[in-house]
Amino acid sequence: MNADFADRTRSLVTASEIAKLANVTRAAVSNWRKRYPDFPAPASGAGRTARFALPDVESWLSRQGKADDGPSSEVLLWQALRAQYGDDLIDALADVADALATGSSSGLEPGTRAQVLDLAQESSPAEVVDALLTRALASPGRAGSEPMSTPRLVTAVRRFAGPVRGTVFDPACGVGSLLFACRGAGEVSLIGQDVDPAAARLAGLRASLGGGPEVAVRVGDSLRNDQWPDLRADLVVCETPVNVSDWGRDELLLDQRWEFGVPTRAESELAWLQHCYAHVAPGGRAIVVMPASVAYRKAGRRIRAELVRRGALTQVVALPGGMVASHQQPVQLWTLARPADADVPGGHVRMIDLTDHDPDGTFEPDAAHVVDVPAIDLLDEEVDLTPARYVTAARTDHLADYEAARAAVVARLAELRHLLPIVAAGPGSLEGAAVRIADLARAGLVEVSGDAVTATSDRLDTDYLTGFVRSAANTKRATSGSGTFRVDVRGARIPQMSIADQRAYGAAFRRLDEFEESVAELARWARRAAELARDGLARGSLLPGPDNAD
Repeated sequence: MNADFADRTRSLVTASEIAKLANVTRAAVSNWRKRYPDFPAPASGAGRTARFALPDVESWLSRQGKADDGPSSEVLLWQALRAQYGDDLIDALADVADALATGSSSGLEPGTRAQVLDLAQESSPAEVVDALLTRALASPGRAGSEPMSTPRLVTAVRRFAGPVRGTVFDPACGVGSLLFACRGAGEVSLIGQDVDPAAARLAGLRASLGGGPEVAVRVGDSLRNDQWPDLRADLVVCETPVNVSDWGRDELLLDQRWEFGVPTRAESELAWLQHCYAHVAPGGRAIVVMPASVAYRKAGRRIRAELVRRGALTQVVALPGGMVASHQQPVQLWTLARPADADVPGGHVRMIDLTDHDPDGTFEPDAAHVVDVPAIDLLDEEVDLTPARYVTAARTDHLADYEAARAAVVARLAELRHLLPIVAAGPGSLEGAAVRIADLARAGLVEVSGDAVTATSDRLDTDYLTGFVRSAANTKRATSGSGTFRVDVRGARIPQMSIADQRAYGAAFRRLDEFEESVAELARWARRAAELARDGLARGSLLPGPDNAD
């Protein structure tokens, strides 16, 4: 290997590393690459994988006066905004955008306004606001607390939205990021609503700074106070608010938007989903960001079934973790389509599993991650819409998996005969001296946590205690007269006996627990083996063996 080449390879840096070197954001480096023809060309890779020769970068930064000789103008502006506004980041950015778009400086201090205008001379007004939004998203302790969609999520929604024309609506638009992602190449009208007045104001100002179509944004709670009741859009996009228990269910029980069923208090995301669908024009679509748990939670099963049965749900995309600001858990994109008058709803739902993809990638699925699932196969007792469940099944090695499941069944069967304890005839009753768990707890001999009891003294055996707590007599004692079952462990009564007898009973109870666990495991493996064999035989990936003949 050439020595010069080796030295050059060892001194390659990424765009993110250049940003740290110059004390700017990665977006600023991206802007430099676009705006300055003399910016160093990549020494290897391209796009997101591009790497640059460090000496060339340092030389360019020095020539341009962008070497890190202290905090950058952007950092100084950010510090000034935090000093003036504290945690009111959206208000701060709205005032910055207002100063850049209209010249109004009513919100900014004079010195801060001057910093804003100076920074805009280095790049552009839109780039200044975008860079500050990136900093707001990355601020410690603020992630997820502001109505902002991450660049990763914006990229994913744009990818699956495809070409966009007509009216685009976002009923929880925040600062407008998803709307701007759908500007499209043709005639597009952008409309939004958000409960946060500052976010709505910032969304409108960002549109005026970025060029292209303006955004009409109204303020209000979309579920309780829909500001666009007659709007029917060609595309609805939305990052739904999550875990909102007070979304207005009681006052909205008879609302006509619940076309697929009234959501429970715990299913606010399904309320937002149906609100989005209510605003879809015939022939239009909605792409809604949903928590992964909405795909399988029991409370939403009936609504999910109706979405599938009536052909409204056409696609579910499982995205990798790290797509949203509030947490690192994977989320999903649900696509709903409202058929035009003459259209017949499709008979399948496309499942795409991208959970193992790079969150900074292009979200291009390959054939191994996509499967079209017939609607009838989704309409079981669970109506589980998790893509991995069906994509994995489509890629299953039926023979190897069936053989593994069959071996597990055989092993569990062999275990069972040794686990079930041998017992002998007893005295017929243990109703002699007994003590309540509550008394043992007060004496410090046991610890009670929920329905679990643990001995803290060598005078008691934990398995013995647990076995008697779970006995039919104590279970019956814990059942109220109205038939409502509740376990009141402290009220359970335990017979008094020697520690040796306790340990004998405890061993028997422990063997019974292990037996029940093994039986449950056997049942799971048996179901798995039967499902694999039945599916493999039906698909043609398995053939009946010679020992199956009568």
